[in-house]
Amino acid sequence: MSHTPRKRFGQNFLRDEAVIEAIASAIAPDKSHHLIEIGPGEGAITQALVASGCRFDAIELDRDLRTRLLASFSTYDTFTLHSADALQFDFESLQQDGQALRVIGNLPYNISTPLLFKLLDYGSLIADMHFMLQLEVVERLAAEPGNKTWGRLGVMAQFQCEVEQLFEVPPEAFFPPPKVQSAIIRLTPRRTPRWTQVNREVLSKVVSRAFSQRRKTLRNNFKSVLTDAQIEAAGVDPNARAETLTIDDFVALTESYT
Repeated sequence: MSHTPRKRFGQNFLRDEAVIEAIASAIAPDKSHHLIEIGPGEGAITQALVASGCRFDAIELDRDLRTRLLASFSTYDTFTLHSADALQFDFESLQQDGQALRVIGNLPYNISTPLLFKLLDYGSLIADMHFMLQLEVVERLAAEPGNKTWGRLGVMAQFQCEVEQLFEVPPEAFFPPPKVQSAIIRLTPRRTPRWTQVNREVLSKVVSRAFSQRRKTLRNNFKSVLTDAQIEAAGVDPNARAETLTIDDFVALTESYT
């Protein structure tokens, strides 16, 4: 019996075999790896990866899909299905013997940003992440300073990870076809942090405030929090806008903020 995609779960199922093969090639698992798939859906990507013999944990919220997934993959003794909401899931509970996790998923737009921030909290446990996301989100993650897509998501992701936009995926690769273009992105948490002296939680507050009103200058957005002199002491122009700042600039502002 076919499954009717549910709008409330943001379900668009990948059907294009060439795209599935390209994703599997980008991830290239082997039996020594531990993969976590968020929202496996009908199991198209699962099928292409689980045969590698890797340890495979899948997290699925939709009850009907869980039944289909168990029917398809329960014969693999390395496969485990978790009935859970990824936004509430404790990913640390899946780690064994200190082995790093490899996280994958075709993420619905409505949960992609909060889920990415949640996974960044587990960065020390994760080897890499491969996600299918709306192209707009991928461009924000991979943006550079001075670009209109440069914002909090890109700063915080690149503070912790190497970010690579791999390739785009057209709407016709899915059922039902979404109204937007999608893309695959790889995030690799930095094993040796570039910025060791800064508190990530404080940095997040600084970045959020800096981008709170994108059209306004840092002077306006940091009013009552940082003086012009403190901003200048960080080597940053108070008249600048957040979208022109590098991660080094945000780190320097964070040191002034604290």
